[in-house]
Amino acid sequence: MPLNERMQLAFGKMDELNAGDPNRETVDGIEVPKELVYARRMTVWLERFEPEASEELRLAARSQHIARWKIPRSDYPEGKAGYKQWRTDLASFHADTAAHILRASGYDEETIERVRALLRKKRLKSDAEVQTLEDVACLVFLDAYFDDFAAKHTDEKVVDILRKTWFKMSERGHQVALQLPLSPRSKELVTKALSPSDV
Repeated sequence: MPLNERMQLAFGKMDELNAGDPNRETVDGIEVPKELVYARRMTVWLERFEPEASEELRLAARSQHIARWKIPRSDYPEGKAGYKQWRTDLASFHADTAAHILRASGYDEETIERVRALLRKKRLKSDAEVQTLEDVACLVFLDAYFDDFAAKHTDEKVVDILRKTWFKMSERGHQVALQLPLSPRSKELVTKALSPSDV
């Protein structure tokens, strides 16, 4: 779906901000800002998964991790409580940052509040667009980041993360995920994570 002028402006501002990410990722032999790549992957995957996505959902997908490096995990205590607080603060930060850009791009408050709600993912499983956003985020992780993640962690941790990821996805998301071209080890871990006898 083509971008209208206002979306082009908003995407441009989001990309400009994400281009300031000091963290780099190598793509096709070129080092690029990590969150800039992530944002574009979210857009590509949303187009594949839900071609008729609303403008609000497309804006939320593009700003899913906007300026994420500004709130590092290392600023929070180790453990589950610290992790949950970090994720909560990140969701609010992404929502607020996206809102600022959308206002500067000429969006009305109703649209902005909808994008904020999507980014906070308060109604996962009951709001179809929130679920789609979560499915897309999970698919981006599995498609672009999972092999590297699995290589750096124990099988036990990877299987645990996979189960949590799978729980957040819809049945349609599961079907698409199972078609991804994962490495042999990653496929083995996915099979283990989804095995009822191993839960």
